[in-house]
Amino acid sequence: EFLLAGATAVEIGTANFVDPAIGPKVARGIDRYLERHGYGCVKDIVGICE
Repeated sequence: EFLLAGATAVEIGTANFVDPAIGPKVARGIDRYLERHGYGCVKDIVGICE
């Protein structure tokens, strides 16, 4: 949601205390979203909801 709104970075630091594998999980989730919606890279979705 933040990327769609124009964010170029998203913080997940605190979540690492709960789940040390959160970084790769978030990356996989973003990859799945991009593939499912036909985007080639994160840059393609940054700010599309502005």
